[in-house]
Amino acid sequence: MHRSMDEPTGPAELFGARSHPAVSREYAGPGGDGAPLPDPAVLTVLLRRYGWRRHGGAAGRYSRWSPPGPGAGASLLVPENAAFPDTDDLLAEALTALSRSAAPSARDILVSLAVPSDEVRWWREVPESAAGAAGASGWAEAEELRSAARQILLAGALAARGRAGYHGARHRRKARAALDGTLIGPAPGGRRLTAFVPVASGRAVAVQLCHALHATREAVDYQRATGGMEAFDSAVAAGVSRELTEALVTLVRGSEGAGIDLRWAPAAGTPDGCPVRPQPVEFSPGDLPALRSAGARYLREEPAVPVRITGAVVRLRRSGPRGAGIVRLRVLAGAEVAHVRVELDEEAYRIAGHAHLVGLPLRVEGRLERRGGFRRLTGASQVAPVQVEEAERDRLMKSLQENVDFFEEACAGEEP
Repeated sequence: MHRSMDEPTGPAELFGARSHPAVSREYAGPGGDGAPLPDPAVLTVLLRRYGWRRHGGAAGRYSRWSPPGPGAGASLLVPENAAFPDTDDLLAEALTALSRSAAPSARDILVSLAVPSDEVRWWREVPESAAGAAGASGWAEAEELRSAARQILLAGALAARGRAGYHGARHRRKARAALDGTLIGPAPGGRRLTAFVPVASGRAVAVQLCHALHATREAVDYQRATGGMEAFDSAVAAGVSRELTEALVTLVRGSEGAGIDLRWAPAAGTPDGCPVRPQPVEFSPGDLPALRSAGARYLREEPAVPVRITGAVVRLRRSGPRGAGIVRLRVLAGAEVAHVRVELDEEAYRIAGHAHLVGLPLRVEGRLERRGGFRRLTGASQVAPVQVEEAERDRLMKSLQENVDFFEEACAGEEP
């Protein structure tokens, strides 16, 4: 779902990965690749965001920026705008200096310039160990943070597809596809992590996540103050779900506190309906009971969904040569899940077996149950094969040949 920034890449390749939307000029970077130059204002915003200190320079023409921390490296000269003849030279020199800088934030700035992205930052407060004091991180700590970050992003992507207290297996393929371009940076000390969500493909996810996180915080505060869970019911409209509450439990569990901070891509501006600078959202171990109760409530109360599914039969199973059986369908239409499991009576099972033999998909009506993550269809009726184009039928027949063991089950049943 996410691409890591841990692999070594040259600065020219990193900066030239994708074109910046607000530029037309180019510079010959260290690799001579002609990567596009950024808007000076965007570079300035990013330097300030990452704690670089501004000092000196010629007023109205350029400013000088030094990295945070003592002895972090050389300073940069950044032009105020693109109106002066030496603007391109100064920008190219600043980008080259960034690519060579020892400052940890330099790489993040280059990524933000290469791929205009909204930034989602996580942090966890964990007890300091001897290894942590030396700059190392525990494997478990780093993995817990990465796992929580992935789950939170996926919860935001699911909410962007549709509101539900519990999504289960629904919408997951498209939700993951919306996060394909997301970059996750290294996590020094296993306590901090930044994800760069591209504006072009993932802004809806970032916006939804912003609303959902603040709604979760408000619902937790209400529950802790009153003991009532009603605020979690209304928070579903803002994108809160079991998937999000469970992800926050993963983030907070085992820590002394954790938080999420979201920053908009300066090149794209602030999305409608969102604050220019969203406040960080923090959670503590004392919030865990409310988050767990909300997750259980969402799972319990999400209703079954009436559907009419068209799917290819990929597995048939029953205990003997006659009677009812279980059919597994690869969903082609009718529901946002990849596969469903359906229990059919003897006649419907026979129809499914015949459809499987001739390479035709099956249409069936029923209720998609939340138990099992919306992967089970109950109350099946109106079972019938569906005519398809010859090319699709050939593809389904090829799938049948590759799964001949399922075909044998359909014909003979399982041994008792």
